[in-house]
Amino acid sequence: MPQPTPRKAPLFTVTADTLVAVDFNPRTGNRPPGPYRRLFATPGARAFTLGNLLARLPMGMFSVSAVVMIAGARGSYALAGAVTATGLATTAVVAPWTARLVDRYGQARIAVPATVIAALGSLALLLCVQFDAPAWTLFASYAATATTPNTGGMSRARWAHLLKGDEGTLHTANSFEQAADELCFMLGPVLAAFLCGTFFPEAGTLVGAVLLLTGMLLFAAQRSTEPPVQRQVPARSPFRAPGMPPLLAVCLAMGAVFGSMEVVTIAFADAQGHRSAAGVVLALQAAGSCGAGLLYGAVKPSGPADARLPWCLAAMTTLMTLPLLAASLTGSLLLLAAALLVTGMATAPTMVTTMTLVQQRTPEGRLNEGMTLAVTGLLGGIACGSATGGWLVDHVSPTAGFGVPVTAAAIALMIALAHRP
Repeated sequence: MPQPTPRKAPLFTVTADTLVAVDFNPRTGNRPPGPYRRLFATPGARAFTLGNLLARLPMGMFSVSAVVMIAGARGSYALAGAVTATGLATTAVVAPWTARLVDRYGQARIAVPATVIAALGSLALLLCVQFDAPAWTLFASYAATATTPNTGGMSRARWAHLLKGDEGTLHTANSFEQAADELCFMLGPVLAAFLCGTFFPEAGTLVGAVLLLTGMLLFAAQRSTEPPVQRQVPARSPFRAPGMPPLLAVCLAMGAVFGSMEVVTIAFADAQGHRSAAGVVLALQAAGSCGAGLLYGAVKPSGPADARLPWCLAAMTTLMTLPLLAASLTGSLLLLAAALLVTGMATAPTMVTTMTLVQQRTPEGRLNEGMTLAVTGLLGGIACGSATGGWLVDHVSPTAGFGVPVTAAAIALMIALAHRP
């Protein structure tokens, strides 16, 4: 028996005195956009972010490329390590001066020529290695790359300018920038190793220089989002601003966490006979931080940043014990990798909160310099942590070396608690 054809529902219903429209739009149409969608709806944000990411990716490529290139040509890892260490030390001295010039004269006016000098330094290093120049030329060439501007700091300065007064969205922007840092330092070494191993030893340095210059030109071309230059820059250095010295000390201690963890993890993997897997294990730590950073940016922070920092550092100190326990109790590289993935989840929230405080405590008009001082503190801590972790690995054991990041994180926590307002 045929079924009766169902009658279609009317598009509207009519009563004696009312016309009622029926809404056929999907229920999700009125859902408010997420925090990251709102962030990149800011005019000009996508354009300067693309250029900045291209310029930032080589930051994770240059040191690995230099080590592979120099060690392969000269047969000396000691020479390669000394050259990259010299570049790191030079950067710690030069970077704050470059940032001060950026604040005083503008991002485009200073960052582009500074990037050109750095790119030429990378190309000079490549040529010196290629033509077997004296060893001192390698140090001089790599030292020239210290003029590379703090690309992450300049991007954060743009967000601070565009989102002034909107603390919630600025928190999302800072979280995104930290996740971008982790992503670049996770992908950079992998890309460098691939290029140097697949094509020729100089490929990583060459591609890195091209990406740096191309990305900086694209970034600097976005003049509509560039923070305006203040005619009268505050005379007081960010280093002397209230609350900044202890915050920079926290950065120094956190840098020691990162530097020691890298060296000790490589040594542990080498002792297990899996040195080639060390890069993957460290990448898991960066992946955990990247994911946590994006999640942290999607939630609204509770309370002021100076109250959140001790809690973040306490979480970092607690989680840093996981790699120590995994190494000492099991000796398993697989469990160490899982522990580092979890441990990394405390990194991004801590760094986001720290950079938020740097922005708040830096005198207006000197934001690039303030954030570069924080990065300089991190670099100094990385150097100290690498040296301390390496000493423990050589004189005690790789497992004992995992105590260094725990100690460094605890020191950062004590500094934050001692100077809590």
